[in-house]
Amino acid sequence: MSRPGRRLSSALRPLALASLVANAGLIVTGAAVRLTGSGLGCPTWPKCTDESYTTTAEMGVHGMIEFGNRLLTFVLVGLAFATFFAALLSRPRRKSLIIMSIAVALGVPGQGVVGGITVLTNLNPWVVGLHFILSIALIAGCYALWRRVDEGDGKPVPLVPAPIRHLSWIAAVVSFAVIAVGVVVTGSGPHAGDQGAKRNGLDPATVSQFHADLVFLLIGLSVALWFALRAVGAPAHTVRAAAVLIAVEFSQGAIGFVQYFTHLPVLLVAAHMLGAAITWTATLAVLWSLRTRPERPQPTTTGPDHAHPQLAEPVTAS
Repeated sequence: MSRPGRRLSSALRPLALASLVANAGLIVTGAAVRLTGSGLGCPTWPKCTDESYTTTAEMGVHGMIEFGNRLLTFVLVGLAFATFFAALLSRPRRKSLIIMSIAVALGVPGQGVVGGITVLTNLNPWVVGLHFILSIALIAGCYALWRRVDEGDGKPVPLVPAPIRHLSWIAAVVSFAVIAVGVVVTGSGPHAGDQGAKRNGLDPATVSQFHADLVFLLIGLSVALWFALRAVGAPAHTVRAAAVLIAVEFSQGAIGFVQYFTHLPVLLVAAHMLGAAITWTATLAVLWSLRTRPERPQPTTTGPDHAHPQLAEPVTAS
C-alpha cells in the first residue's frame, strides 16, 4: 500500500469521529438558519437563486446564513467519502466497516435532498422535522461506525443480563420519542425559519406537555437503569455511561423548561437543539456499553497434522 493509503487507513477512527461531530454541527447550523429567519435566504434549490448557485450581496445576511448551512453539506460529503476510502484501504479489510461507511456516505446527500425539499415546500414544518430526524439517524450511523473500528467482527457478547438490556432498549426508544416529539413542538412554535412559513397547527402547550411527560419517563427509566446496573455488578464503564446519560438528560431538561418559561429565546432554543444531539449520542453510548464484540475466531484446519485427538493414537491389531 502507498504511504498516502496507509495514512488514510490509519485515520479511519478520527474520520468517523469527525463525521459524527460534523453531523451534530449541521443541527447547530440548521438551528441558526431557523432561529434567524433565514430558512428562505436562498429561495430555491439546488441553486441559491434562479441565476446563481451562490448567495448574492442583495440577499444580505439571511442568504449568507442559509448558504453557509448548505456548504456544510459538502464538508459532510467529503468526510463521508474519506471515511469510506479509509475503510476500503484498511488491512485487514473489514466488510462491516465498508458497508457502514457506504450507508453514511449515501445518507449525507439524501439529507441534502430533504433539505432542498424543505426550501421548495416553503419550510413545511413536517418536512423540516424530517430533516432533523435524518440528522439524528446520521449521528447514529456515524457513532456506530466510530465504535466499530475498535471492535472485532465476532458475535456480540453481552455484559449484563437480558432484562437490563431490554430496559436499556426501552430507554433508547423513549429517548428517540422525546426527540421526535420535540420536533413536533418546534413545528408548532414561533421559530418557523421565515415569517411566511406555516406551522403544523397543533397547540404548543399540549404538545409541550406531552414532550415533558416523555422527558420525565426517560429520566425515570435512566435512573432505574443506573441502579440496576450497579445491582448486578455491571462493568464500571457501563455504569458510567448510564450516569453520563442521566446528567445530560437533567441538563437538557433544565434548558427545555427555562426556554419554555422565558418564551423561547433563540440562544436557549439553539442550545436545546444541540442538546438533543448530545442526548442521543449519550443514549447510543449506553447501548454500546452493554456488550463487547471480540475478534472473529479463526477457522481451524484439519489434516494429517491436525487430526481429532481421539483419532490421533495409532490403531494396533489385537
